[in-house]
Amino acid sequence: MPWLQLKILSTEKYAEEIGDMLTGNGAMAVTFLDAKDSPQYEPKPGEIMLWPETWVVGLFEAKQDMDRVVKNLSRSRRLGEDFDYTLNPLEDKDWEREWMENFHPMQFGERLWICPSWRPVPDPNAVNVMLDPGLAFGTGTHETTALCLQWLDAMDLSGKTVIDFGCGSGILGIAALKLGAERVIGLDIDQQAIIASRDNAERNGVADKIELYLPHEAPDVKGDIVLANILAATLKELKAVITSNCAPGGYLVMSGILDHQAAEIDQLYSNDFNMQPIAIQGEWARVSGQLK
Repeated sequence: MPWLQLKILSTEKYAEEIGDMLTGNGAMAVTFLDAKDSPQYEPKPGEIMLWPETWVVGLFEAKQDMDRVVKNLSRSRRLGEDFDYTLNPLEDKDWEREWMENFHPMQFGERLWICPSWRPVPDPNAVNVMLDPGLAFGTGTHETTALCLQWLDAMDLSGKTVIDFGCGSGILGIAALKLGAERVIGLDIDQQAIIASRDNAERNGVADKIELYLPHEAPDVKGDIVLANILAATLKELKAVITSNCAPGGYLVMSGILDHQAAEIDQLYSNDFNMQPIAIQGEWARVSGQLK
């Protein structure tokens, strides 16, 4: 089905209101895009994170009378007659198929490959994690995930218990198991992540070694390795909880941290951990250490 895309320039204050106006005028979907390259990442549950200058994008069927839609919008007090917008046809594609075609096997470190479940593995003798992320976060394509995978690949995980805060698709915990870990406990606030992690664990033959919980259901277990690929603000807020889940002499590996936030997180955790060198990839950082 062909589509039309109407983009309206707004401020953070009025973006949601304008989105509601687009929906009221027949938009099949509404999304928000950064207009000035100042991205926000991973909102809290129920929170919509916007930008100081935001494109509000409405998706309309091609048969929609867009002259009427624009005229209706121009009558609103919020926009007025001369509001800033663009209207373009959107190429008709199978977007899910397009994404699948562009997700290729990726190598991390010396041993580990992350492979889409629908593609053949490039090296059958490698440690291969077969992944179908579904609706959950975590494919290895993002620097934060890649930084954690590289750390795991470099470690001897034999017999280790791993706790994964914010497990998403399960990629980190499953990789740890296939690299030799004995047990993984995955935690996430999103039920969809629990479903995706369980499906991927079954796909990789490690479902009997991974336990998946919403945070309030988690058992009281200490991890030899604690992974926390979550936002810097959450790492600060949950410092006591994260630290308490790490066994004496165990390792903590944190990502989801912008490079300019790394020093603050490193300093915050340094009272309890012997910190390792900060690793940077792109504009993201990995901060890690061993519990004293």
